[in-house]
Amino acid sequence: MINRTRSLGSELRDPSSMRWVVCFLLFLATTANYMDRSVFSLLEPALHGVAFMGWSPLADRFHQPVFDNNFGNIVICFQLAYGIGLLVSGRVIDRLGTKKGYALAILIWAAASIGHSLVTSVMGFFVARICLGLGEAGNFPAAIKATSEWFPTEERALATGIFNSGSNFSYLVAPLLVAWVTARFGWRYAFVATGSFGVMWLVVWLLFPYQRLRRESSLRTQQRVALPVEKQSFLALLVSRKAWAFATGKGLTDGVWWFYLFYLPQFLNRTYGLELHAQYWFLVTVYVISSFGSIFGGGLSGVLMHRGFSINAARKFTMLGMAVCVMPIMLVPHLGTLFPANPWPATLLIAFAAAAHQGWSANLFSTTGDMFPSNAVSTVVGFGGAMGAAGGAIFTAIIKRSFSLHPLFVFLMASMVYLIALGIMHLLVPRLGQTSEVTSQ
Repeated sequence: MINRTRSLGSELRDPSSMRWVVCFLLFLATTANYMDRSVFSLLEPALHGVAFMGWSPLADRFHQPVFDNNFGNIVICFQLAYGIGLLVSGRVIDRLGTKKGYALAILIWAAASIGHSLVTSVMGFFVARICLGLGEAGNFPAAIKATSEWFPTEERALATGIFNSGSNFSYLVAPLLVAWVTARFGWRYAFVATGSFGVMWLVVWLLFPYQRLRRESSLRTQQRVALPVEKQSFLALLVSRKAWAFATGKGLTDGVWWFYLFYLPQFLNRTYGLELHAQYWFLVTVYVISSFGSIFGGGLSGVLMHRGFSINAARKFTMLGMAVCVMPIMLVPHLGTLFPANPWPATLLIAFAAAAHQGWSANLFSTTGDMFPSNAVSTVVGFGGAMGAAGGAIFTAIIKRSFSLHPLFVFLMASMVYLIALGIMHLLVPRLGQTSEVTSQ
């Protein structure tokens, strides 16, 4: 009994086990990231009563398009700023290091989120969303870089799936928090509440001894996260086939996730007349199931590697499975007709597709560590993320213009892009693998 207790204490003091603490911090940061970006969408019905927005009365909601012109334009503006920010933030984080780069990013986006509470015009929302997009762009380049620094190859997709599930967890928290704060204090304080969460995370992150524990972990496990390699120029990275393989995967599929993120509250409101407080359990269902998909899909490739699959086969087989699981989303427009008074069939189908997307995304992000050394990961993630944001903006523009007339086309496109993306990725990089990293257990 004494020996077992000592063993447990030694395990807890082992710096290598701190990788899961880092993963938890990444999870919290991603939760804050998505809470801050989702508030505007959640408040959309309430903002119809704000005079300076110039939107149609809420009573006319059943005759409005899915995206009001101002709302859609502000969403697109955020996505473009997010994409531009990704191009810059990835390189900045590779230069500053994970801790400093992450701290700078969350400082900018938390301040921008709180700044929404001071807006007095539509233009004010444009400015606030631009600043938010520029700051939030640093989250995934920093988080993926941290994952490549702390986790061996077979655990990276799982770790990515876990911290990426924070994007889903935010929807368990944000609808309740936003609805309660808005009802009690007004819509402006909803932005203050979510932005404050980021400020608290920043304090914890600055106190966390990231570099010291990382060095101790490397010495304890005798693991080198990256072999010494010459730093590549920004241009050299961006013209490589590997970078474009990742960028293609992001560019073609990120728009579908943006679609779920911004469309679902409006879908429930426009199609079934559900106000924000009545949408909660439908939103919770989608994002709980998505979280399971993120963790399951991330863990599956690691399981396959342990069973003898190569990195290439494990990643691509898992991504293929996720791509196939997205395809039933094409049936959603028909479910609205078949079940006009019951939102659950369409909600569950969207939840299943969103879960598959998250499993796909966990493995897609992990391919950057398979193809590039740690000192280039953030740059490549930023580039791919910028292509994803551009794809999201294009997808949103398509929805804004054609959804009311051709909803089946939108859902059909959402169901097929994953297979197309995987096919192009395979042509560009026939074989994934660790070309610059070694891992010893």
